[in-house]
Amino acid sequence: MPYYFTPKYTRVGYEPTQPVPFSHKIHAGQLGLDCRYCHSFAEVSSHANVPTNQTCFNCHGPGKGNIKASSPKLEKVIKAAETGKPIEWVKVHKAPDYVYFNHSAHLNRGISCQNCHGQINEMEVVKHAEPQSMGWCLECHRNPEQKLRPLDQITNLNYKPEQLDRSGFYAGLLKKGVKADEIAATIKEGSSAGKLEDLVALAVGKYGEKVTQLEVGSQLKKHWQVQPPENCTACHR
Repeated sequence: MPYYFTPKYTRVGYEPTQPVPFSHKIHAGQLGLDCRYCHSFAEVSSHANVPTNQTCFNCHGPGKGNIKASSPKLEKVIKAAETGKPIEWVKVHKAPDYVYFNHSAHLNRGISCQNCHGQINEMEVVKHAEPQSMGWCLECHRNPEQKLRPLDQITNLNYKPEQLDRSGFYAGLLKKGVKADEIAATIKEGSSAGKLEDLVALAVGKYGEKVTQLEVGSQLKKHWQVQPPENCTACHR
């Protein structure tokens, strides 16, 4: 237990040197590689897996046309493939054993990788960007509308709510079966609407010309019935 009170766990900025110099800035940023290609279990499991060596080899394995297969930086990747012994990556984020956290539950309800791990796509070396303390988690549980985003934006690490098309956002809610009057009432209590155009006009009047985080988050919280627990049993089970 004492480990979880040391700087390696609690201090923002912890940035261990990894055995292989993998750059998220290049892969997730410059190349736009989706987080789920490497962390393939995150949407369906409580754990976001460290990619296997074969995942690296899919792009970098030796052979004609493979990317930088002869780079000295890949020496340990190639050796791991030859010996079958996995690379011993240094864990950056680790919840205490007495804390329950489920990645899939968060990702499938609008919480992005970026919300917890920071701007990974700008990191040459992954660091502990957020405190991930109990208080920090509870802030989100108490006000989830400040973080929620559409599911198709979960791995968009540069997402900004103002980039959304307001008409498309509300059309998506209607398509999923949410009634126009329910959407309108969430925008402004007591309001009603018959058409998509009415919803857009109502939202412009309430939030302004650009889509806001409160606008998006309030709708998703209401219609996805997001009610994060705030008591001890939320994480301590």
